Amino acid sequence: MLVLFVVLTLAMLACALMAFRAKQLIVSALWLAGCSAILSILMYLLGAFAVAVIELSVGAGLVTVLFVFAISIAGDETVEVKSIIPRPIALIVSLVSIVLLAFMTISSLVSLPATTEASFSEVLWQQRGLDMLVQSGLLFAAVVGMLALLSEAKVPAKEKQAVPAKEPQASQPAVKPAATTATRAAHATHEVKA
Repeated sequence: MLVLFVVLTLAMLACALMAFRAKQLIVSALWLAGCSAILSILMYLLGAFAVAVIELSVGAGLVTVLFVFAISIAGDETVEVKSIIPRPIALIVSLVSIVLLAFMTISSLVSLPATTEASFSEVLWQQRGLDMLVQSGLLFAAVVGMLALLSEAKVPAKEKQAVPAKEPQASQPAVKPAATTATRAAHATHEVKA
């Protein structure tokens, strides 16, 4: 069992590292989804069934869909930004964090009491039924929101046929508007008198 935990932890760290190293944002989002899925497996094996289900549905599912949607809207352009934290300090802090995480995980596995595991469906539908309904509602709302953002506005047929008037260009003289009926009548009276 300890070997399985170590393998899953290493796989999760590999996914996280690949998410950092990926050159395209969409690939990075997919690596993060893999990391979240492996994390949910680890949580389930550690006995946190509800947290594992939430992590899988929200972390690997909804968040990944939102990342992909945001990347498709914003574009996948890379921007070279100089890091605020020097690289050696960032590496040291990352390694210390990994060592502490590994120490806490392994020490908790050694003192882990034997528990009876409930089946996935029992945990999902009997113990966490209300949570699943709320998550399903949130997922449905996210999908409807994305469809609303991606849908095209429907233009009525009258507006499609109407051709907008062209504005005069700077190089062409503007055309004077036609005379009104009052000025035509004044000119006609003036011509009759003469």
